[in-house]
Amino acid sequence: MGRVGQAERARRPDGRRFFYARALVRALPVLLVLSGLCYDHFMPRELTAVPFFTAAPLVAAPLLSLAGTVVTGAASLGGILAVRLRYSSVGEADALTEISTVATVAVLAVAINRLVRRGDARLATAREIAEAAQRAVLPRPQERIGGLEIAARYEAAQAGASIGGDLYAVQDSPHGVRLIVGDVRGKGLGAVAAVAVLIGAFREAAEQESTLEAVAQRLERALAREVTRRDAARRDPTVPYEGFVTALLAEFPHGTGLARIVNRGHPAPLLLHADGALWTLDTPWTALPLGLDELGAWPDRAEEVVFPAGAMLLFYTDGLSEARNADGVFYDPAARIGGRAFPGPRALLTTLAEEVREHTGGGTTDDMALLAVHRL
Repeated sequence: MGRVGQAERARRPDGRRFFYARALVRALPVLLVLSGLCYDHFMPRELTAVPFFTAAPLVAAPLLSLAGTVVTGAASLGGILAVRLRYSSVGEADALTEISTVATVAVLAVAINRLVRRGDARLATAREIAEAAQRAVLPRPQERIGGLEIAARYEAAQAGASIGGDLYAVQDSPHGVRLIVGDVRGKGLGAVAAVAVLIGAFREAAEQESTLEAVAQRLERALAREVTRRDAARRDPTVPYEGFVTALLAEFPHGTGLARIVNRGHPAPLLLHADGALWTLDTPWTALPLGLDELGAWPDRAEEVVFPAGAMLLFYTDGLSEARNADGVFYDPAARIGGRAFPGPRALLTTLAEEVREHTGGGTTDDMALLAVHRL
């Protein structure tokens, strides 16, 4: 286990740069109209400013609302009229051609805006349906179980509406509070099928198996059975079944200040103490991901660590640690939360989600599942 000291580092202004860049892009239509007016004022009469006035509504169409596009088109048309009125040449053939060109482009920009907004609405609806399906498979755990305060958060990728394969589940059992956090390779219906199989198998095994290692083996067998069944059925060859899952299982025995962890190729959890000290729980016995036992035999071994009162354990999928900014720099959760104090697990997860959005500029390419456990 490696300790991270004072990790409250100076943050890169990635989110601020994105904010200013987005503001500049949204102001571009206005700048183009103003540039056209300035161009006409300072350049000879023979040089036309029409390119500026036609570009403005076309730029506004995908960036602004319908009202903003209409206003930009009207401003462009007013700009070219002002130019021609300045030279008292509104009735000339060249002037009529320029005015009709700008008016035509403005109308086309409004049509483009409607098409873009309609596509955005369809995508938003698809994402809402996908997220609803995801949450139906992954219901939120109880906030308090067996002396533990628990919070979970699922962040869908902003790049599309695909249903992801991130999963988590928490189950109270005679052997303690047990949980799983995992990430299925791939997305879509095949990934959701794997999630459903694992969650169902985990809830049953968590109640019946006496050790955490046995729970992991039970999940391995359940996943292998489902892969065999899918290969035999193959009713829909267009829906591939994903049989490779990185997972991390944890157990918190009742009445103790301990935690046991079995790692199946998953990012290591972080232990944040009440004073801000942070440990990365890199287990020395990381086995292969679930579904890959045929490649070799790595026996599951649970590592036991002290989980003191007031401390929090953070479990996450690689959507958090592999979130990148515009420069390709990964988000480092250990460096970001080390040395800080949070009032509870929900506040911790909210902070992480906000910082990831700021780090990536508002969009990620992978789903992100977060689970935080606080010993009261």
